[in-house]
Amino acid sequence: MNFIELLAEPYKTYENWQIALEVIGTLFGIVSVFFSIRKNILYYPIGIVSTSIYVVLLYRFGLLGDMLINFYYTVMSIYGWVLWSRHTTDNFHIEASRATKREWKISAMLFCASFLLVLLVYYFKPAIDNGFSMKSIDLGINHLDWANWMDMFTTSLFLIAMWLQAKRRIECWILWTIGNIICIPMMIYKGLVISSFQYFVFSIMAFAGWKEWQKTLRPRENVPIP
Repeated sequence: MNFIELLAEPYKTYENWQIALEVIGTLFGIVSVFFSIRKNILYYPIGIVSTSIYVVLLYRFGLLGDMLINFYYTVMSIYGWVLWSRHTTDNFHIEASRATKREWKISAMLFCASFLLVLLVYYFKPAIDNGFSMKSIDLGINHLDWANWMDMFTTSLFLIAMWLQAKRRIECWILWTIGNIICIPMMIYKGLVISSFQYFVFSIMAFAGWKEWQKTLRPRENVPIP
């Protein structure tokens, strides 16, 4: 079996609608990031399509943390859409700036809260998989594998990145890059090869976004945070 056949192997058991949704979610996700790099408000409505699709897919494949973060993305996209619409310049573009010390403190608290929340969800995962029934179920985290732990980490990282992006902070791209790179092997391990390719593209685009946003930082905020 060659490399291509190995990657395609999981899809032999998938239904056509699952493959179609993954392809559509991936395409809309990539297009939305392109608009985000360009600081174009169309990033949000296009992104909502992708994140909504992934809520369904990730629940199906047991990545509850990423499922929750995509639900959060959908909600935050509405918030970001409203927020960006108040700060657009010409051609639906916005200005970028750097995060403040206060925002980094809030980010740290959000990360910890998110990690603990997703850990709690995984704690009850055996009951969730059993149709929310506690009958003959042993709760705990001993059933978690490395992908589940990485899921919790990336979920928390992406939560902060999405919040900082809604506030037009350039550091969001660094967090997106780190999280996207981690998601590549995680998605392959879970059999979502198309999605792993998406995260590979996202990693490149996130770095490009960081470089692009640097060009248009507001002068008064174009200095590193001490």
